[in-house]
Amino acid sequence: MFRRYRQRHPGSSLRHMLLFDACRLACKVFLLVFYRVRPEHPRRVPERGPILIIANHQSFLDPPLVGSFIGFRHTDFIARGGLFKFKPFGWLIAALNSIPVGEGASETVAIKEALRRLEMGRAVILFPEGSRTPDGAMRPFKRGIALLVKKANCPVVPVAIEGVHDAWPRDRARPFLFGKRIAMRYAEPIPHEELMEDGPDAALRRLEREIDAMRLDLRAGLRARSGGRYPAPGAGDHPIDQAD
Repeated sequence: MFRRYRQRHPGSSLRHMLLFDACRLACKVFLLVFYRVRPEHPRRVPERGPILIIANHQSFLDPPLVGSFIGFRHTDFIARGGLFKFKPFGWLIAALNSIPVGEGASETVAIKEALRRLEMGRAVILFPEGSRTPDGAMRPFKRGIALLVKKANCPVVPVAIEGVHDAWPRDRARPFLFGKRIAMRYAEPIPHEELMEDGPDAALRRLEREIDAMRLDLRAGLRARSGGRYPAPGAGDHPIDQAD
């Protein structure tokens, strides 16, 4: 009866999966109600098999944002080790398939764990900038991610998100709940052989360019729908090669 359902997250218990889906649904409703999220093409994420989902990083809302609209499979994600210091929250994000990295958690261990989960046939979300943007513009991806992409030997789905920095800036303790809008787009999966054709560094640069191009397009769309009011002009208008 639950065989097909269990395929959404190989190796997980039914109780674990039900908890994930309950939290996913709650996050999805929250994002739709307060930010009128427009997720474009979530069905581009394959339903089965290992997949890396790589996105830009604007706020703490990013992991639930990227994962909540992929209702046909569960996701794992790499999270900053410091988020696990508060035990109840650490337990929750661990239960929601997070992998700690940095701040006491080894990057090498995190990469090995991500690869292990991919070998199980799971989907893993990465934010290669390493930290939230301070101003809405994208930052170059960390070079260590190139090794993970190379060793993963699986397709990569680039994802762009926009408006999240304005909804919850890095220097604010809590998100704004009214007056902000968020957009998100999933690209077509890039086969591993195609992505690695010119080497890991070139692969990383390609992902940077494609994600930022989508982000800027989403930004223009948000501004058009709001009559030019939102997002406000700023550093987020600049492409990645002008960000620093």
